[in-house]
Amino acid sequence: MHIMFVASEVAPYSKTGGLADVCGALPKELAKLGCKTSIVTPLYKCARDYFQHSTDRLNTTFETLSIPIGSEVKRAGVQTAKIKTSGEDVDVYFIEHEDYFGRDGIYNYQGVDYSDNCERFAFFSRAAFELIRSLRLEVDVLHANDWQTGLVPVYLDALYRSTSRVGASGFLEPAPRPRVNFGDSSNLFDRIQSVITIHNLRHQGRFWRDAMELTGLDWSLFTYDKMEFYGQLNLLKAGVVFSDAITTVSPQYAKEIQTEAYGERLQGVLQSRANDLYGILNGIDVDEWDPEKDSYLPANFNSKNFKVGKAKCKESLQREANLPVDPDVPLLGFVSRLDPQKGLDLVADLVPTLVEEQNIQLVALGSGDRTLAERFNLLKRRYPRNVAVFNGFSVELSHRIEAGIDIFLMPSRFEPCGLNQMYSLRYGSLPIVRDVGGLHDTVVNASDENIANGTANGFLFYWSEAEDMKKAVDWALHCYRDRKKDWYNMMRAAMSSDLSWTNSARQYKALYEKLVARRSDERF
Repeated sequence: MHIMFVASEVAPYSKTGGLADVCGALPKELAKLGCKTSIVTPLYKCARDYFQHSTDRLNTTFETLSIPIGSEVKRAGVQTAKIKTSGEDVDVYFIEHEDYFGRDGIYNYQGVDYSDNCERFAFFSRAAFELIRSLRLEVDVLHANDWQTGLVPVYLDALYRSTSRVGASGFLEPAPRPRVNFGDSSNLFDRIQSVITIHNLRHQGRFWRDAMELTGLDWSLFTYDKMEFYGQLNLLKAGVVFSDAITTVSPQYAKEIQTEAYGERLQGVLQSRANDLYGILNGIDVDEWDPEKDSYLPANFNSKNFKVGKAKCKESLQREANLPVDPDVPLLGFVSRLDPQKGLDLVADLVPTLVEEQNIQLVALGSGDRTLAERFNLLKRRYPRNVAVFNGFSVELSHRIEAGIDIFLMPSRFEPCGLNQMYSLRYGSLPIVRDVGGLHDTVVNASDENIANGTANGFLFYWSEAEDMKKAVDWALHCYRDRKKDWYNMMRAAMSSDLSWTNSARQYKALYEKLVARRSDERF
């Protein structure tokens, strides 16, 4: 079974967020389970830079793809690399087009989105099919990711399969449409099933209706039940409508996005595909995030000997942050994009009270929203002995913060999956999180019952309000100071959590096998 991932970013070659981590890790885990996996991704400037400074090799091919885009046909080159695994190597195909992808940013530059993003990613999505066609690749499942590849399921159904499964007037009614002329009787694409993963429903790829011309698709698809969204073209909606299966990055988020509160006005579409919607929790790279082997730490530790190593990491972090070294002061922290989604304004609201009444310390690492950044910088100036702020991002420092703090703060207003709370669990830094999305699926609340039965590994609160968060913080600080035995047991439970990709990869493999087994049926 050959699974081909089509992704706009893939770690370590290109990255703006968790999407890249998933698309870099999941194919490797599937390969370990015996699947043939490959990845198609753009050859960005940052990807070229990666290969210039890496021992990994980028291999030039002589393939040239012809990609229809609007009324034009443009050319794309193909370069390749391999990702080594304990199973079969993962083939990576880079789509090369200097005008589209040889830029300083992936989606934007200095915070301003590129005006031709629809054209760029329509070109990229179509290139995946021409790559399969040119190389005669036998693919069983095309796995698209987020709006940037939302056209992949549409192109498969509307152009490349012999017959359409999404009807002209209603879902799953036969609909004859213009087809790609392959020049022979064989069609590699009839065997292919499509999956799209929603990593964050808020980002949907909405463009003016005229952008429909760039896709090369028939205007009959620009309807409310397919690609149109309040007069605009919506690429993520299109992918949801046309895909054979939809996944999200946590079970709870799969439920939430079917509600008005979290559905971002697509809840009706998602409800209509509820039988094909699966929530599969992301994992983390347990080799990179391993406190026992982490080379960024001043001391290593595990779930059995964490007391000494964790204390050394805390002391070192306090020194690095220019905070008074005191093992008894609760050290809180976060590593995050500064975004209203992350709820960090609640943290800023609480800091004065927590410093003045509870004598806590806070270490913050992040960048993004200027207003939030200035709020934390003001707190640093107001409480220099209690608050340290690092603007920007550093991989090394993020590891040291995860290892050195006692409590990790993640009060997200919504969180499809979340990774930092899992890093915190792995490093024994108990998270305080809002009970949403993947946070709900990974953090077990420190109720007296859960503490007693040994399952508690963090603290939950339920309303996106500073007062509700403060109750959770106060309870956590009480446990930290006055229930030390319980605190250590929670740390052990946290560090013993199974956060690897292995279980998630098994669930994805089972889904792929289900799709392949049913592809001859009318529905699939």
